[in-house]
Amino acid sequence: MTPPPSFCLLLLGALGIFALGHFTKGQSTLIFTKGNTIQNCSCPVDIRDCDYSLANLVCSCKSVPPFDLEQTSYHGHLTIWFTDIATLGHLLKFALVQDLKLSLCGSNTFPTEYLAIYGLKRLRINTEAKHSSPEQSLLIHNRREGLYKGWQTCVLISLLDTALFNRASSLKSYSIDNISSLTSDFPDFSYFKTFPVPNNSSYVVTVIY
Repeated sequence: MTPPPSFCLLLLGALGIFALGHFTKGQSTLIFTKGNTIQNCSCPVDIRDCDYSLANLVCSCKSVPPFDLEQTSYHGHLTIWFTDIATLGHLLKFALVQDLKLSLCGSNTFPTEYLAIYGLKRLRINTEAKHSSPEQSLLIHNRREGLYKGWQTCVLISLLDTALFNRASSLKSYSIDNISSLTSDFPDFSYFKTFPVPNNSSYVVTVIY
């Protein structure tokens, strides 16, 4: 027996809502620089690294003033295409990121500098433009107690050694728990004195190299 037209319309509507929900959940954020502007894009699928034309075709992108990126929280996946450390440091400054992918779109060599990232649990890097090697992935934290509501109360801090983009070796990390004072325990990192570091009783600091 053929179902009535109203039932078909109801079924199609439900399927449409279900599909839209899956499409929305699959959205990820892509940030890259183009000329003197920063492009902040929402993408329904992963874009091939450093393919700017494809990103502009598939993703919904908008130009963002640099100051609008301060004190930003990224939910879900964040991918950053970069060519220099100064730009990368600016894009990550004050940001709370749990799932991050960094793709080097150039062949520059970087000195050892440390970028501070809040709340990082999973990191992926791709240096294909420099080394013919597969993407690397590092699971840093898989527990929820390290991250509380709001970036202001985040106790997870990762220090990323930018010199790792010069090497084809595997990503490595080590974590130090129960740190009570960042400025005392890390006196060589002077930016902790000026960074808006959350005022918690303890921190977990992970060095990635």
